[in-house]
Amino acid sequence: MIETRRKFLAQSSIFTTFAISGTKSSGKIIGANERVNVAVCGIKGRGASHIGGHGRQKNVTISHLVDPDSRLFEGRKKFVQSKFKNTPKCVQDVRKVLDNKEVDVISIATPNHWHSLMSIWACQAGKDIYVEKPLSHNLFEGRKLVEAAKKYKCIVQHGTQNRSLRKWSDLAKEVASGKNGKLEVALGTCHKRRGSIGFKDTKSPPSELDFDVWTGPAAKEDFHDNLVHYNWHWFWNYGNGDIGNQGVHQMDIARWMIPGAVWPKSVICFGGRFGYKDQAETANTQLAIFDYGESLLVFDVRGLSGKSNMGVSNHVYFDKNAKQKNTTSHGLKGIKDPLADRGKVDIFENFIEAVRNRKEEHLDAHVYEGHVSSGLCHLANVSYRLGEKSSFNKKNKSFGSNKKGYEYFERMQEHLKENGLNLKETDYIVGRNLEFDAKTETIKKDDEANALLSRNYRSPYIVPDKV
Repeated sequence: MIETRRKFLAQSSIFTTFAISGTKSSGKIIGANERVNVAVCGIKGRGASHIGGHGRQKNVTISHLVDPDSRLFEGRKKFVQSKFKNTPKCVQDVRKVLDNKEVDVISIATPNHWHSLMSIWACQAGKDIYVEKPLSHNLFEGRKLVEAAKKYKCIVQHGTQNRSLRKWSDLAKEVASGKNGKLEVALGTCHKRRGSIGFKDTKSPPSELDFDVWTGPAAKEDFHDNLVHYNWHWFWNYGNGDIGNQGVHQMDIARWMIPGAVWPKSVICFGGRFGYKDQAETANTQLAIFDYGESLLVFDVRGLSGKSNMGVSNHVYFDKNAKQKNTTSHGLKGIKDPLADRGKVDIFENFIEAVRNRKEEHLDAHVYEGHVSSGLCHLANVSYRLGEKSSFNKKNKSFGSNKKGYEYFERMQEHLKENGLNLKETDYIVGRNLEFDAKTETIKKDDEANALLSRNYRSPYIVPDKV
């Protein structure tokens, strides 16, 4: 796979020159009264929040709207004109704005498979970047984006907006203080009802959609209506399932709650796509266990209905000799932000402040934090994708002496029973246990797993080995 990337690098050298040719001084401090021009890339869905989050700020202008689907332009352009009193330029290909020296910021809300590559190109062009979660489509390209941000001195903020909420930063400090005892489990849940997407036949893409640009670094395949605009989340070529969609938010919080946690010692993931048959590929039910030594990070994805505990949440549990604390995403009061007395600032405002003062240490959701938390989602999916089918009738011995693992596995089975599944007639995927080398960001002694930490990139949409 790496050799394939290297072969493509030579083919893509023309574009690399193009991207770097637009480089401006990333170290320039932009005064409070100087205008910051933002190009929002990916303007359906979450892109609307980017338009509003940036556009409402003083001396920030939405100068460009970028999307391969030109059907979206008129409505979004009218919104900007009405709300912010300027007319943005609309383009289908981000490369047409990368070498525009008037553009200061690239704000990315595209499908996942474009996040890192577009960000790396923007770094090479001297832009600052706000990039939606997950930071990357795979672990390799996330690392390359971290390297690019450092090399080109760019401000790169990740779209895990919970990093700007006081309640979580305070809870992390409380856990780290040790006053509640040793943290046993940091649990994140993504319980969102996801129905069947059915099956869509392949056909010619709409004339208004540049499907080649939309496909970007992914392998070329025939168009069908389950790709554009949302259900791409459930296909490996473009998305990462709900663990990398909604789940990365709660994954980030769960890791944050474990003092000093970066990469785990190991990860194993179980699950499947239960309750219906459709065209999608990713799991709709996943249980991932990350070993952090004294603490476990447990992540639970449920896409079917549930009688209780539906929604997204985070919980921390301490050992039985200490006080147990159970905290949901709405359960904390009166918490102070440890990042400084900067008042009430959301993640978009925090980003623009850093763009102006060039202090990346002031970013609430630094690119490296985004890389690691997104990487955990990828590791869980690698374990799942390399797993083997097993019957629920067969005793699961994957957790060894870890009683907590079996407890959460039992909960997953109860959830499936609630949805009418006959477990005696149901198979699930037992993921491969992956031991992780934090120094090299690779999986120990497993070439097959390491191959899934990257992908074969399609020329000229290449994530390079050297940024």
